[in-house]
Amino acid sequence: MAVTEQTRRPNASDEALVSSRLSRALVALVRITVALLWIQNLSWKRPPRFGNHSDPPDGLYQWTLNGVQHQVFAPWAWFVQHLVLPNFLLFAWLTFLIEGCLGAFLLVGLATRFWALVGVAQSMAITLSVLRTPNEWFWSYFLMIAAHLMLFAVAAGRAYGIDGVIRPLWRQRGGVLVKLLRAAS
Repeated sequence: MAVTEQTRRPNASDEALVSSRLSRALVALVRITVALLWIQNLSWKRPPRFGNHSDPPDGLYQWTLNGVQHQVFAPWAWFVQHLVLPNFLLFAWLTFLIEGCLGAFLLVGLATRFWALVGVAQSMAITLSVLRTPNEWFWSYFLMIAAHLMLFAVAAGRAYGIDGVIRPLWRQRGGVLVKLLRAAS
């Protein structure tokens, strides 16, 4: 059967991959759970020193040291040793800000695809820093990456998130900014 304008669904490319109420609720549940994971993990990254100057080192500083002490990938260990550690407070505040935004934006479902990609990148950075740390369950880092890829793939913010509310408004408008916002949602 040939596809005609009458048989084609309108805006099919804009629809989320999930259509049942149960599927949307489960996608929203995973999105919110991942958001809460990021928010909860801010609690041990204690500003303003983030575990730096502790004896022994603790908090984010200790976990950053793990990227050098338990090397996973030599170029990453070099980056951590020569760029991150000498500028630790800058990187610590950036980490705190990025992970706080990850939690907040995923929680409300705004620009979810963009923040899911940020989550993949942040999870990769964490993985490259701690994968070989003794007594770490390495699957947790692969699961974090997989969860963020799923959030990206199903446009999770469209399921009971702000993306689902404002995306129809963006469909009515043109322009480069609107196209970027639609891609991020």
